[in-house]
Amino acid sequence: MLVKEIMTTAVKVASPTDPVRDIATVMCFNKISGVPVVDAEQKLIGMISEKDILHAMFPTLQDVMENPTPPDFEKLEREYRDVVTLKVGDLMTTILYVADPDMPVLKAASIMFRNRIRRIPVARNGVLLGIISIGDVHKAMFRENLTHQG
Repeated sequence: MLVKEIMTTAVKVASPTDPVRDIATVMCFNKISGVPVVDAEQKLIGMISEKDILHAMFPTLQDVMENPTPPDFEKLEREYRDVVTLKVGDLMTTILYVADPDMPVLKAASIMFRNRIRRIPVARNGVLLGIISIGDVHKAMFRENLTHQG
């Protein structure tokens, strides 16, 4: 089974200049936890996830070293309003793991497992073609192995 057989091609994407608020809205209303970030030519340049957005609310190691008192988590929660005013390019991950559409599905899954990520974009020559998640892999394996009686 190949990635191109199970990937999602109707992919929600972000631009690095999009407000984080807009992308957070897309994620919440579409029940997705991350989207690829592309440039004007649809070239893949990053990923933005719920984890990236929430991570921006926490103090950095430098902040903790300068002020070793325990963080005020209620204050941090209120800072979400500030975080969502940033641009996607400020928070996106630029170290990418990418699947080729002709890659075996389990090879793509092994990349996700090894790197502790739940989804990876599918691209060829840097151009986004789709996305594949651990859930997609599981559903495909289930269909292939448990719904076909031989």
